[in-house]
Amino acid sequence: MSELLNIMPMLGDHLAAHVLLSVSAIALGIAVALPLAVWASRSPTVAKATLGFASLVQTVPALALLALFFPILLSLRAVFGEDLPTLGFLPALLALALYALLPILRNAVTAQANLDPGVIEAAHGVGMNDWQRLRLVEAPLVAPYVMAGIRTAAVWTVGAATLATTIGQKSLGDPIFAGLQTQNWVLVVAGCIGSAGLALAADAILGMIERGLATRRRGLTIGGLAALLFGVTLALNSQLDGGEDRRVVIGAKGFSEQYILARLIGQRLEQAGYTVDYRDGLGSAIAHQAVATGAIDVLVDYTGTIWTNHMDRQDNPDRDKMLAEIIAWENRTSGAHVLGRLGFENAYGLAMRRDRAEALGIRSIEDLARTAPKMTIGGDPEFFERPEWHAVRRTYGLRFAYQRNFAPTFMYNALESGEADVISGYTSDGRIEADDLVILADPEAAFPNYDAIILLAPKTGKNANLVTALMPLVGAISVEAMREANFAVDRDVDKLSFDDAARALAASAGF
Repeated sequence: MSELLNIMPMLGDHLAAHVLLSVSAIALGIAVALPLAVWASRSPTVAKATLGFASLVQTVPALALLALFFPILLSLRAVFGEDLPTLGFLPALLALALYALLPILRNAVTAQANLDPGVIEAAHGVGMNDWQRLRLVEAPLVAPYVMAGIRTAAVWTVGAATLATTIGQKSLGDPIFAGLQTQNWVLVVAGCIGSAGLALAADAILGMIERGLATRRRGLTIGGLAALLFGVTLALNSQLDGGEDRRVVIGAKGFSEQYILARLIGQRLEQAGYTVDYRDGLGSAIAHQAVATGAIDVLVDYTGTIWTNHMDRQDNPDRDKMLAEIIAWENRTSGAHVLGRLGFENAYGLAMRRDRAEALGIRSIEDLARTAPKMTIGGDPEFFERPEWHAVRRTYGLRFAYQRNFAPTFMYNALESGEADVISGYTSDGRIEADDLVILADPEAAFPNYDAIILLAPKTGKNANLVTALMPLVGAISVEAMREANFAVDRDVDKLSFDDAARALAASAGF
């Protein structure tokens, strides 16, 4: 409990960002839904089309809807220019506003459709035109029902906004995703409490406005609006940053090593006088596109990932040749700057419990192929779609009885509990040694090398002061030090925070 109480005050920045995103999305949803509702009330065809579209949007998982806006906005840069944001607030705003449409639209259309015909006829009888009838008769009568829809949309939006973390928007999803990755349940609970508390507060404030409209008590309505404005003002004020000209956005994919390295980079830049912001939990494809397009400034990526997933290469040259070709490709296609290798490799490898592997006589992936049809393989959510996996499976003729997806940290729990026989482990993960696992040999070299490298966005790479601040990291981190740092945040007891693990890693590297 004391740890939870210590963490909660530290979430103020995330709470403020979550408030601004949620309020903006609901406001945009209202701005779109209400005119559509008026139009739909006068045209059955429009009503059917708009409600059908809003219902269709609700069938798309929120996480997928958020992710889909990245390629959409990226393609729109051809029209609106390269400054159009593709990650962060804008795609999250658009996706969540779409998600908020249905309850507002449905309530408004239903309320208008069920208005007493006598009231409408009376309005016609006294000579009201369409605008007067809408403003003086229909709007006051349907307002409480519309507010009920807005309340529902607000609760949905606050909850779904936690997923905006995956596309680089700061929110209360940040502690939730970080806690899930490291099995730090206090972080998860803290994020959930913040999100739930915000949803309840929003519902209470909007409920006050709804009661004010229903009972014609202007004091309640004005009080609710004032409370809403006060909360938004506080959130906006906390998000204002005077050091924007030296602000650096550091991206991280969704596993422990990335969180730690992002903090390591951030700490060095803060020492150099920069203001740092983090975009955590990004998928591999989104993360690389983000740094290539300047949506983020710095990213730690891996040579094998770029080689197979972005360059579509299937050959496997030595690491120096691969890096040289990656540098040339980045310069040619995006202008992203490869600062250099960090000094360690985090390769994919098929891992098994040592006792299980020895009992079955499995030392290599070639040996594994004989017993794979009776086994279950586990991997992180993107592993089974990656070209490397297809290449390994094709090279060794692997066929497993079952294939299961796990969050990266839960793969190791699945292996320990017997829910998976083999997992797609990471060779720099501290749990390999701690759990006494063995990485199976890859005699055909189906997996490429995965040297960790620092990527800088095209404009960021031209910042001589920033480059100077980060250059000491090149070649400074050993795989042993990285494993120790990873395990420090993944172990079950005495966990370190990502910031503390980064400081320990810096100390081991001599900074």
